[in-house]
Amino acid sequence: MRIAYTGWTWLVNHQDNHVWEFEQFLKEVSDLGYEEVENFAFIMDYFDNDPKPVKELLDRYGLKMANLYQHFSEDEEQDLEKTAKFIEFMKGIGAKYLNLQAVMWNEEPLQRPMDKERILRYAALSNKVGQMCKDNGIVACFHPHAQTAVYTQEEIQLFLDNTDPALVSLCLDTAHTAIAGMDVVAAFRRWMDRIAYVHLKDVDPDLEKYDNPMKAFCELGIGTVDFRGVHKALKEHGYDGVLCVELDHRPVCNYKSAMISRQYLHNALGF
Repeated sequence: MRIAYTGWTWLVNHQDNHVWEFEQFLKEVSDLGYEEVENFAFIMDYFDNDPKPVKELLDRYGLKMANLYQHFSEDEEQDLEKTAKFIEFMKGIGAKYLNLQAVMWNEEPLQRPMDKERILRYAALSNKVGQMCKDNGIVACFHPHAQTAVYTQEEIQLFLDNTDPALVSLCLDTAHTAIAGMDVVAAFRRWMDRIAYVHLKDVDPDLEKYDNPMKAFCELGIGTVDFRGVHKALKEHGYDGVLCVELDHRPVCNYKSAMISRQYLHNALGF
């Protein structure tokens, strides 16, 4: 297994210094001993769709780009066009995984009944994206996420039942799994045959003090997610992929949060 860190939180200042911020991200996670990185697919825009300078920066700091992250829209044709562009960019930077996420809502109600029709639509689209990825040596992984149509155990199972395992794998996120009300270790064991990529985040168990449960996400070892149990389940199954740490809300700064999680990975899991 290889440890990685997500970089989109360095790139949220909405200024014209995103290339500098991307390099700063690479410097910091390399300094902390992470082996690989991931980012939202929008980094293409910062480099004028040219993978060469991205690959040069990755090589400079001894890192690999494990994954790019694609957000679906309400326009399937547009999503497929973007997928084709992302795949070409990924081939140029050596990325192996393409994470997929359903459209996210931010307006109330944040939790909604299962929308079977929407889930089946995402499943059909993911099969198409998965075939495009497979044809180019890339693995498509769907990421269940709060405030999307594919989030709860029932929704995830319906999605998986209607996607081709040869085309669409699963990126399971410890924190989203936890706030969806599932036993995290049991969820990993349940879907182990479909898991090709892993997101690690911890969760403060006192969800009631947050107006949105995703604000309860925290550094590894700070909350109550059983990462030892997750790691054991993955190891027993022979998982040899990426464990990618991510944190949406940083109490102080990106570097400190990445450092806390890095120390936990070393002390608790031996990475």
